[in-house]
Amino acid sequence: MSNSKKQWFIPALVMTLGIAAVVAIAIVAAKRAGSPSATPGSSAEGTLANYANQDVDPGSPAGDTPAPNFVLRDQMGRETSLGQFRGKVVLIAFVDSQCTTICPLTTESMVEALRLLGPAAADVQLIGINANPLALKVSDVAAYTRAHDMQGKWRFLTGPLPQLKRVWRDYNVYVAAVHNDIDHQPAMVLVDTVGREHKIYMTQMSYEGVAPQAQVLANDIAKLLPGPPTATQEVSLKYVPPLQPSATVALEPVGAPGQKVQIGGAHAHLLLFFASWLDQDANVKAELATLDRYAATARRKDWPSPVAIDELPTESSSASAKEALASLSAGLRTPIVEDADGRLGDGYQVEDLPWYSLSSPSGEIIWSHDGWLSPATLEQQVGAALAKSSPSESTASLPKPRTAAGSRDKVPAAQ
Repeated sequence: MSNSKKQWFIPALVMTLGIAAVVAIAIVAAKRAGSPSATPGSSAEGTLANYANQDVDPGSPAGDTPAPNFVLRDQMGRETSLGQFRGKVVLIAFVDSQCTTICPLTTESMVEALRLLGPAAADVQLIGINANPLALKVSDVAAYTRAHDMQGKWRFLTGPLPQLKRVWRDYNVYVAAVHNDIDHQPAMVLVDTVGREHKIYMTQMSYEGVAPQAQVLANDIAKLLPGPPTATQEVSLKYVPPLQPSATVALEPVGAPGQKVQIGGAHAHLLLFFASWLDQDANVKAELATLDRYAATARRKDWPSPVAIDELPTESSSASAKEALASLSAGLRTPIVEDADGRLGDGYQVEDLPWYSLSSPSGEIIWSHDGWLSPATLEQQVGAALAKSSPSESTASLPKPRTAAGSRDKVPAAQ
């Protein structure tokens, strides 16, 4: 991701997208408005439930027209074309090589879809197309691939800007750099075994939605494979509400079996949502150590104590994810917990990683911030946020740090 936060501008998208992609955005808009997008009885119950899930895009038909070919280079510098994968189902995603917002959700749903397909995944090829016009080198797509543990799982393609622009145009995908902010359509295109575009999906900004989106992808891919095989059905496609700051959740800190940290409700904390793969951009352990320094000030001033929350792990197994967290937590006093299903991230309106969130015991988010902060700046901004809060949310009404846990309501983050 560029140094500033990414956005996706729908008006610009609609002007530049083809009909199929516009239909996909219309479906998303209908879901956000709460209106049904399918006629009752027109499809299976799971699909109907999916259309009602605002965190998941069920995909829109792409017309079964030939998918435009391209020739680019992957993360290992190998020349790669779409045509070389004829006979396989291909899932193409447009991914910013430096993104920390929505692109990791896209790639995680793609990998999880393959897991749900089991042995049939051997007949599927995942492809990423670089959607960052400012980071075009092979080393850029290689760094994203390493950070997200995607080695051997996909080909992440890049090339000279004129070539990429041609691919973006051929697939009707909006990509732009505006004042060094990268704006792009978070699109995935499903291509069948004979090279026809079958469906288009738009990734939603929802951590909880990653697993059901993967289930949708796996189900649709399975229909295009010989047989066809059946994807493992593990995930409900029904909407699952996020865990709002008003809800109390008890989580076990990494390396502290049997202990619990309460977050939300009357338990106020300063929460830092992060991911181990952010080492692509920073030394995560060193950044987490700033929370220990903040904690000393918090104890002295009766401010909410810190808790770090691992969001969207990309390790190949839960065991390796826990191992990575254990390594990060070694030597830290600040507890680290996992947001296993993404519901905390959604409930606290996390839009990027890292993301700070400070909430009140009444379940309002007092302050949030996108991006790492130095210890001094973190203390200054938290102190200012607490000072501005209403008397009912003042520091005097907050629980002492040792009993703490947190909640939040979004205010514009100072950059």
